Amino acid sequence: MCGRYTITITLEELMVRYMIEETTIPFHRPKYNVAPGQFIFAVIHDGHRNRLGELKWGLVPPWADDPKIGYMMINARAETAASKPAFREPLQRKRCIIPADGFYEWKKEEGGKSKQPMRIVKRDRSVFSMAGLYETWLSPEGEKLSSCTILTTEPNSLVAPIHDRMPVILKPGDEALWLDRGVQDAKQLSSLFVPYPERELEAYPVGAAVGNVRNDDKALIAPGQIEGQIKLF
Repeated sequence: MCGRYTITITLEELMVRYMIEETTIPFHRPKYNVAPGQFIFAVIHDGHRNRLGELKWGLVPPWADDPKIGYMMINARAETAASKPAFREPLQRKRCIIPADGFYEWKKEEGGKSKQPMRIVKRDRSVFSMAGLYETWLSPEGEKLSSCTILTTEPNSLVAPIHDRMPVILKPGDEALWLDRGVQDAKQLSSLFVPYPERELEAYPVGAAVGNVRNDDKALIAPGQIEGQIKLF
């Protein structure tokens, strides 16, 4: 599962990273606790160039009666997305990238009575691309809602002791393939649904404040303490 993440770089840095020429997004501040239900940055390719916009996190299928179903669709299992009604069509032609520079998971402590929040980042602290799907839903009144989900896969050896799933993180060389609308064969994309190499990632404990979605400041990503000592994994 991927239920919280961070994106702390500037809008200008994002545009350079994904070769965005222009965007209608007027302002961006660092986000240290991105949560489901929020509008989040997403990159799509319109057939000519990459575009950066905002999608609501929690995919709402076109056939949904109630947009609240999106809260149950924040993640899609990569292994079964091609066979699920909500994700089958988006996987064919509505793929996006969700930029992030870290994601959170909660590790069960010994005895299982408490959980330690962990932040997983690239060792060089650079931005990475989580594979996403998006959809458009129309209300009976004609109101349009664009939403998305993040694909997950089996964890690598770094994440496995923390959680049994991790987001599908695309290698930079695979981003163009993922965004290519001309590629509609799920089998051609399945090779991307592998755990990101653990040697390129790092995990460290953070404070319990990240558990409250109302908290969103730089202190959330500071290394926390386990049993009185700071430990890096």
